[in-house]
Amino acid sequence: MAPVKALEQGSQSIDRAARILVRLIESDDVLTLSGVMEDTRLPKSTAARLLRALERNGLAQRQPGGGFRPGPVLVDYARRDTAVGDLAALAIPFLQQLEQETGETTNIAIPTPAGVARLAQVQGEDPGGDWVGRRIPTHASSMGKVFMAFGAAQPPFGRLARLGPNTITSVPDMLIELEQVRRDGYAITWEELEAGLCSTAAPVRGTRGSVIAAISVSAPTVRTSRKRLAVLSRHVVETAQALTDHICKHRDGGNDAR
Repeated sequence: MAPVKALEQGSQSIDRAARILVRLIESDDVLTLSGVMEDTRLPKSTAARLLRALERNGLAQRQPGGGFRPGPVLVDYARRDTAVGDLAALAIPFLQQLEQETGETTNIAIPTPAGVARLAQVQGEDPGGDWVGRRIPTHASSMGKVFMAFGAAQPPFGRLARLGPNTITSVPDMLIELEQVRRDGYAITWEELEAGLCSTAAPVRGTRGSVIAAISVSAPTVRTSRKRLAVLSRHVVETAQALTDHICKHRDGGNDAR
């Protein structure tokens, strides 16, 4: 029984460390010991021990003012596929050009377990809210649909929350929608995240061909027809491909992307 009990205890420790690691990655702020204790219900000694283990292995990094951020191993992994430390900074010129072409707000985002996280935004002629840093439900976002369709995020399950008049709330309907996204190479929403807002998004790929981000254009429906949204989609696809090519060339030191 002793080996079985030891195995169970080891599995429990891994599970606890994994919970802290997920919290560390998802948190927008510095993760504190008290925050870990509150979120995981772990005793102080256990939470502190697991944080030290993550720190020793480069998965967590202690901050000068206290608390923890993702460690160098995670940061390096996030950078590796693009060979660029700041995807947002790399994308800004492309977002600016796309905004000039369309007159609409442009965005770049990445998938996270907590939803779509916008890294950068260039406001168009009709400025809306600043969504940078905020998590957006995957099922109600054109970028989220891109991530689900191309394997960067898990497809939804259960009943999906209605956020706008046209939010897709049925999983079977969403799966049909994702098939369409794969065929088209881009995704659209029409008053799915909120009333009066439409958007279109296309995938940005890393050097290994996997989807690492998405670029989108969002616009008010009051002055955007379905036909115009299709035109915006073409601009988005072209811009996303241009950024993908730039990422690959940057990785290859200026040579043509493989």
